[in-house]
Amino acid sequence: MSKNVITVVASVLLSGLTAFGISRAATPAAENASAQAVYPSDGSAYRTVNLSQVEYPDFTYAAESAVDAVVFVKVTVRGSQQDQMIDPFFRYFFGDGFEGRGREREGSGSGVIIRPDGYIVTNNHVVQNATKIEVTLNNNQTFEATVVGTDPATDVALIKIDAQALPTIEFGDSDQLRLGEWVLAIGSPLGETLRSTITAGIVSAKGRSMPSQDREFKIESFIQTDAAVNPGNSGGALVNKAGQLVGINTAIVSTTGSFSGYSFAIPSNIVSKVVGDLIDFGSVKRAMLGIAGGTVTAELADKLKLDKPEGVYVSEVVKGGAADKAGIKEEDVIVNIGGTPTHTMPELQAKVNSFHPGDKSTVTVLREGKTRDMQIEFTDGNVTLGTVAGDGTVAYYGAQLRQGDNGVEIVSVGRGKMQEAGAQAGMVIRFVNDQKVKTPQDVIDITKKSKRAIFIEGVTPNGRSFYFGFGKDE
Repeated sequence: MSKNVITVVASVLLSGLTAFGISRAATPAAENASAQAVYPSDGSAYRTVNLSQVEYPDFTYAAESAVDAVVFVKVTVRGSQQDQMIDPFFRYFFGDGFEGRGREREGSGSGVIIRPDGYIVTNNHVVQNATKIEVTLNNNQTFEATVVGTDPATDVALIKIDAQALPTIEFGDSDQLRLGEWVLAIGSPLGETLRSTITAGIVSAKGRSMPSQDREFKIESFIQTDAAVNPGNSGGALVNKAGQLVGINTAIVSTTGSFSGYSFAIPSNIVSKVVGDLIDFGSVKRAMLGIAGGTVTAELADKLKLDKPEGVYVSEVVKGGAADKAGIKEEDVIVNIGGTPTHTMPELQAKVNSFHPGDKSTVTVLREGKTRDMQIEFTDGNVTLGTVAGDGTVAYYGAQLRQGDNGVEIVSVGRGKMQEAGAQAGMVIRFVNDQKVKTPQDVIDITKKSKRAIFIEGVTPNGRSFYFGFGKDE
């Protein structure tokens, strides 16, 4: 009898354990969660759930390993240039405001230590025109800093403090970032009181460009995130979950001057190349393709009979430049450089910026419905003075000249001293340094004999006189 009772009890226990095991197997999501009914004073019931940590990303390693390498940067500006120190774009959209003190102003931003011997990367607009730069580490140590070099085209600056054995952040590969990937923004929003603030967000977009308020050359291929960034974050770190530096926070788009969901960072691959050049050469050795153009639109794709609106449309080719020598022509569409697709102009700029003058690569273009690969050797964009292009025009400080009926005609104007001085296509040069000129060679000869400056006189296409001048290269 007792044996039968024991058998029945064992069967019941075994059945219960089996049912419990099946229930657990059927609900894996609840394996690491606990639920509890809560009854508030009004009598209604709701359930609280503590989900497993694996359901959410863990930023603790990235935050703790990177925060000590992000510094607070305070700058002082004096003199009449103080009101011009901040680019109007950043003044309106980013709002790195400066507190006035008569003829002296103080402002702030952030920076990232990239070498243990005191090299710190920040934004050019943070330190531009500064007469004094002070860096405060996360451990409250303060140092005066000097500017090693700046690059306005990318808004990157490199400064240095006299210190050793500093914490650093390792450069990551920004090209490997994926849309939706988690990132952290670290910096000092709103000044020193909120130093070393860490916020999280995702990569919202890549290859973004921003509206420009001037005609200056810019390289823009921003990483867009929704990590909260505010005035003072400029120059701070954007890091991935591994704690690697993938960007330098630079700007926000906002109608109020404060964060409203859109922040932008310079990709680390651009930053790494720029600061490497600044350390090795003292200036940026920038490769130039030698074209003007823009991203292919749907309307342009229809006109060119392209399968899809992707690539960079070439509207102009600089005579004697790298693209011209490689055989790239107007109305070509560049779709790839060195094995990297170039869907947009910012992507093209970022890729070209990764090269140095003298580097060689392959450029793929679409021309009349066919794909062509062209070998290109990048230059620094400075065509030698007096170089004669295939169409007979002569290079002159970024402009192309040819003989006209009543002087020397300016055929086109690209980056260089002529453009900066105000030269425009269609102008006719009649005098250089008070000497009459009839041919481009006359202009070249007088220029070479000049010791310091060039003064040019002539007429515009509508017959009005013009005058401008510029200094010669040392």
